[in-house]
Amino acid sequence: MRKIAALFFFALAPVTTVFAQQAVVVKSADAKTPVDWVNPLMGTDSRHELSNGNVYPAIARPWGMNFWTPQTGKMGDGWAYTYTSNQIKGFKQTHQPSPWMNDYGQFSIMPVTGSLKFKEDERQSWFSHKAEEATPYYYKVYLAEHNVTTEITPTERAARFRFTFPETDQAYVVIDAFDNGSYIKVIPGENKIIGYSTKNSGGVPANFKNYFVIVFDTPFTSTATFNGDNLGNQPELTGNHAGAVIGFKTKPGEKVNAIVASSFISHEQAERNLNEVKALSFDKVKQQGKDAWNNNLIRIVPEGGTAAQNTTFYSCLCRSLLFPRMFYEYDANGSAVHYSPYNGKVLPGYMYTDTGFWDTFRSLFPLLNLMYPEVNAKMQEGLVNAYKESGWLPEWASPGLRDIMIGNNSASIVSDAYLKLGSKAGYDINTLYEAVLHGANNAGPLKAVGRVGVNKYNKLGYVPYDVVNESAARTLEYAYDDFAIYQLAKALKRPKKEIELYKKRSLNYKNIFDPQHNLMRGKMSSGKFMEPFDPIRWGEGFTEGNSWHYSWSVFHDVQGLINLMGGKEVFAKQLDSVFKLPPVFNNSFNGGFIHEMREMQVANMGQYAHGNQPIQHMIYLYNHAGKPWRAQYWVRESLNRLYNPRADGYCGDEDNGQTSAWYVFSAMGFYPVTPATNQYVMGAPLFKKVTLKLHNGKQVIINAPDNSDANRYIKSAAFNGKAYTKLWLSHNDLTNGAVIDFKMTDTPDTTREFDTEDLPYSLTNEK
Repeated sequence: MRKIAALFFFALAPVTTVFAQQAVVVKSADAKTPVDWVNPLMGTDSRHELSNGNVYPAIARPWGMNFWTPQTGKMGDGWAYTYTSNQIKGFKQTHQPSPWMNDYGQFSIMPVTGSLKFKEDERQSWFSHKAEEATPYYYKVYLAEHNVTTEITPTERAARFRFTFPETDQAYVVIDAFDNGSYIKVIPGENKIIGYSTKNSGGVPANFKNYFVIVFDTPFTSTATFNGDNLGNQPELTGNHAGAVIGFKTKPGEKVNAIVASSFISHEQAERNLNEVKALSFDKVKQQGKDAWNNNLIRIVPEGGTAAQNTTFYSCLCRSLLFPRMFYEYDANGSAVHYSPYNGKVLPGYMYTDTGFWDTFRSLFPLLNLMYPEVNAKMQEGLVNAYKESGWLPEWASPGLRDIMIGNNSASIVSDAYLKLGSKAGYDINTLYEAVLHGANNAGPLKAVGRVGVNKYNKLGYVPYDVVNESAARTLEYAYDDFAIYQLAKALKRPKKEIELYKKRSLNYKNIFDPQHNLMRGKMSSGKFMEPFDPIRWGEGFTEGNSWHYSWSVFHDVQGLINLMGGKEVFAKQLDSVFKLPPVFNNSFNGGFIHEMREMQVANMGQYAHGNQPIQHMIYLYNHAGKPWRAQYWVRESLNRLYNPRADGYCGDEDNGQTSAWYVFSAMGFYPVTPATNQYVMGAPLFKKVTLKLHNGKQVIINAPDNSDANRYIKSAAFNGKAYTKLWLSHNDLTNGAVIDFKMTDTPDTTREFDTEDLPYSLTNEK
């Protein structure tokens, strides 16, 4: 079978109702705007023990500083909104990247009627998804017990609320600043409430506050404040759990409007942020929000898919444009400033946060580099500031340094961006290179910062298990990160000795390869492999997985891994084994179940655990073995079986856009197996046509007119009208503009052989 380089997208039409399995192809004449296809409730049917996404409906602008969400969970519960819940406690400003990280700086607003109820379990109201409308830029729901309709439409740092009340003398709005330290002040003469919340889950300086201001268009007929369960009439209150209740007398169908903004800097800055909505009507903010999403989503236009595929695609693309979020504001001069989540100072420049590089280095940041390079350039500037303010690059930031997950994957984030954006992006790459070297050669203040076990890694060539847990996983990720540094060092023309050092370290993956099992295995400081060894045992030497999941984490030198395993046929059979093995696990190390185990088990795809990140690139490695048809088969199976546009739409944690970006890339027909190189590895497109509208004004058009569920294999390909045989696409070729034509078939060509230059990049093959 001929290998092809292709990107595919198809035109999508908007829907108001998400259909589960609609096989009717959407015609281009039916297409509306991209954001109309997005279902923010996709992935919300989740719980602690089984994740179908573990997301909440984020009502926001792309990369906005503040999100809003209806709150069905109790105060402080990371599962803020779950699809199976039937009562809403409030509408929360949230900065939560995932339920496992939880939230910070949150507060909520809740309308009630009748007797005054301010405690969340008393004020909550029944609701139905039948009377709920969720889009990325607008949310509306009917609160049945209060006979109130709530509408929200946000900007990046502010929002407009619109409450439609019944006729009553007892209409109220509860402002809850939450516990763990908060402040509230009611200013009746200005129809205003100000306050702050300090509630957080870690990663903040001692002076952290989220200051907020809320202004209503209707005079208050009553006011009260509360601290915990105690309601009083003092206009200003500081306590563990502060809040306010303001009352109105309303006519039938009367609309009470509120504008709200917040700031991590001060109340004065929150007032300044309020200017984002102050002069605009609710409908104007709503339209601008819709436009903002469409301006970003329209960069990728798929055509020829079903309604379900369209909704899944654009919902995934939308999720890919939420994190990392802005953590900067604009001062009186219109200059970007930020409260530093690292040292607590207010400083000039950009800052972004709420992302874990262990997840997002794989495909989320490569997607930004391809389709939204101007945004990632600002994110790189933010990383410069993060390093200057903390002394480290954050591997997981929320909002500051957090001690979770492994690796030193900031090296990949920095390297891939510079190699694709280049010096014209204008940020300080030399400081970032300094930061990357610092992180690669030092243990940080937290295990998840810098490199834990770095001295042993540099001396022995691997991280020993008797030094730190998850040692095999750390070794593999450090080796890839060293490759990323090697690539960046070459681009920056660093000294040859320095370049060669990181090239040599990038081969450290070989030191934990066990030829007896043809898998990766943890080692002790003595040089002996860990005993006993069970390839399906989760944890111990690995992170949230087992050896079958992590043994493929040689992103940069798959040919070297093929050589270790005994050649391409043996390698391909090992890949096959992942799907052929039963979906069983040994959880003796964990001493119980973690949700990732169940998600692998119920998917019924063997040991392929797509619900977690380490194995998500594995399918594409069939290309390195010269068997692209197997990649094409399993990519389509994963797209079809593991994603859908419903509330159970993911097969594990969505994780800040990473699992969504996998879908976006794979639906286009290629994937960034090795960030910090110039290549994307071929899969096969999902749609009949996809158009990429690049930031530089060029277009990439991917045509696959015969594509169908049966025709999932590539028979031949052409790049700009010429026959194309490579199993990879060049980033530079794509950004110069391209037309890629695929001929699709239902029968794979299993006899085709490939030249070395047709195979994707491997360090071993580097000339």
